[in-house]
Amino acid sequence: MDTRDEILNQLRRQQRQQPPAAPPPAWPSPRQFADPLAQFTAALQKVKGEVYPAGDLAGALDTLDRLLDELGAGRVVANDEPPLSDVDLAARHPAIDWHIVGRGGGDLRACCAAADVGVSGVLAALVETGSLVVASGPGRSRLATLLPPVHIALVSSQQFTTDLFTWTAARQGALPANTVLISGPSKTADIEQTMSVGVHGPKRLLVIVYP
Repeated sequence: MDTRDEILNQLRRQQRQQPPAAPPPAWPSPRQFADPLAQFTAALQKVKGEVYPAGDLAGALDTLDRLLDELGAGRVVANDEPPLSDVDLAARHPAIDWHIVGRGGGDLRACCAAADVGVSGVLAALVETGSLVVASGPGRSRLATLLPPVHIALVSSQQFTTDLFTWTAARQGALPANTVLISGPSKTADIEQTMSVGVHGPKRLLVIVYP
């Protein structure tokens, strides 16, 4: 046995003798914000996101209608998730060609790529950074928030959480396999360190916040 084999054998024995270390438990952040909406708005606006406050869910849906009109949206893809899952979007805007994720057939990727706007809910909104937590799953497609040039998200203030640590600590069960944080529209400065928006995702992120 040469020196290399002896070292490898010692390492193997040590690995068998030592149980795998358990990951540290999640912990909530002690940080608090006096005005979560103001902090969320300021943080999101710093990264070129847009916030539209509404007095209630009905007002949020009215704001959604208005924004779709202003954008001249002809094709819209929407995730089938709260609060959208309880709304007849086609009846509110019959002139729009709607594709609701998980309902009906068709090529979802092609629908998302051809859509003018993607509409979604969120799992949570991180007040500290103005970030949205979204995930893929039944009725939820990451493509709906990624491929259209405009992403509109409806966020309840009840979904506000201080930061990623606090949200993770409060969750029950495992995280969804595909969980993504969205902080403003897509941005990159890879080319000559010049900021470009909308290269890898939506050019605009519009967030409608309601109580």
